[in-house]
Amino acid sequence: MDNLRLVLLLALGLVGMMLWQAWQKDYGHTPLSVGEDSGTATVSPKSGESEDIPTLDRNGAGVVKAEKQTSSAAESSQERIKVKTDTLFLEIDPRGATIRHAELLQYPVHHNRPQEPFVLLNDTNELYYVVQGGVLSKESAPTHEALFQADQTEYALAPGRNTLEVPFTWTEEGVTVTKVFEFTRNSYLVNVRYVIDNGTGENWQGRIYNQIKRDDPGRQGRKLIYTYTGAVLSSPEKRYQKISFKDISDEKLSKDITNGWAAMIQHYFISALIPGNKDDMYHYYTNSVDEKYYTIGAITPAIDVAPGKEGNVTEKIYLGPKVQKHLEKIAEGLELTVDYGKLWFIAKPLFWCLGKLHELMGNWGWAIILVTVMLKVLFYRLSAAGYRSMANMRRVQPRIMAMRERYKNDKTRMNQAMMELYKEEKINPLGGCFPIVIQIPVFIALYWVLLESVEMRQANFALWINDLSSPDPYWVLPILMGVTMFVQQRLNPAPMDPIQQKVMMVLPFAFTIFFGFFPSGLVLYWVVNNLLSIGQQWLITRSLERAGLSVRPNK
Repeated sequence: MDNLRLVLLLALGLVGMMLWQAWQKDYGHTPLSVGEDSGTATVSPKSGESEDIPTLDRNGAGVVKAEKQTSSAAESSQERIKVKTDTLFLEIDPRGATIRHAELLQYPVHHNRPQEPFVLLNDTNELYYVVQGGVLSKESAPTHEALFQADQTEYALAPGRNTLEVPFTWTEEGVTVTKVFEFTRNSYLVNVRYVIDNGTGENWQGRIYNQIKRDDPGRQGRKLIYTYTGAVLSSPEKRYQKISFKDISDEKLSKDITNGWAAMIQHYFISALIPGNKDDMYHYYTNSVDEKYYTIGAITPAIDVAPGKEGNVTEKIYLGPKVQKHLEKIAEGLELTVDYGKLWFIAKPLFWCLGKLHELMGNWGWAIILVTVMLKVLFYRLSAAGYRSMANMRRVQPRIMAMRERYKNDKTRMNQAMMELYKEEKINPLGGCFPIVIQIPVFIALYWVLLESVEMRQANFALWINDLSSPDPYWVLPILMGVTMFVQQRLNPAPMDPIQQKVMMVLPFAFTIFFGFFPSGLVLYWVVNNLLSIGQQWLITRSLERAGLSVRPNK
């Protein structure tokens, strides 16, 4: 019995420990593997060289110089161009044709403010997060500090049209570069097409770069819940590699990758740089300034434009939610930015089941309930064996108490007598742990599904539960969870040790407080699971009583 209680307490403690670690830490990351800089001699862009602009070394690889952050007002001296589609509202600065503000129109900032869209990019004191791009060349070329010209100050996706093009033009010394943003209806993927018109008499060669630059927002989130915010790099060798802000400060990345991508991610949302041609080798780099501003970028292979000819390069930028079914179509491994942690092999099937049930029910809350029922059916026989073991332990508890009294001064003899009793009654003293232990991986995996899946964000269930990814505002579900946990304890054999009895009495109250900060969808799962467990345990107890065995609840 002591061993049983000890294992139960360890199992419950494991849940708390693992979730607490998940709150207090990132998901964990692997140290960066960076390439060697191949030289110090650089070829700087002719137009507007800046410490914020990547440069090219002798071999054409990207080498990022130290950034120098200037104020938003100084960087943005021109009137911004406003662009609106059915999914995005952007403000693009003619200075570099830089995206300085992005709103996701289909994702409100809060369910109580449905008309206020979530702001992904901005360049204010509260949030500095922009997407820049330009051209690197020994000849004339516009960096993200060059001034482009736009034909209009406002663009909008017209009704009945599926695409929208927003061009920006720069001309100097016979070279004209047109940077065209291409938007598509019902999409967060933006094509950025660079058109280089070489009006000179000489061959023009250069490379396109795009970079995402942002500040470190620090630990953000509701109460203790925290998810990873930082850079991500993907390569065929490692499809999802986190590069934390600290990593960027400690060591600059300089790496050539074919079929890769780079991104900045946060809870639910992502900005990503996707190569126009995955078979080309791109140069990826990172940089930081004063541990405040952080950059991750990509440089294309060199392009040659003959005199009087025109060259085209198209890159892709994704600005939007981490919807897995969309991300997996854009780039290989991009859906991995929905990070389910080490138990992803359980979390992904759970999310798939939830998605299918949501299509059937039209409600994520009912989908969670049905998944809970399915899991209970799946583990029914294993759970039944555990509950039957606990019922048998309760049946022989008076005999165990007598043994403890008889051999209270001889622990060795007492343990031998208890083992003989277990053998005689065919009882596994650890069998009662199974109902709890088998739930731990599922519980943790479902926690990450509910926390990471943007589909759960602001998902309505019923009555007062209008956001399954947020804690229950009235604590009804956590209290119900505590009550069901208390009832389960009454159906189990009581600990014989007085200290264990007190600990077990406190657990329902402690877990009620603990679960009060969990996503309400997760607490809903636990309440339904407890109710099903109580029903299953009651049926098993009744079946043993009908078989002539006396099994009474604790008093």
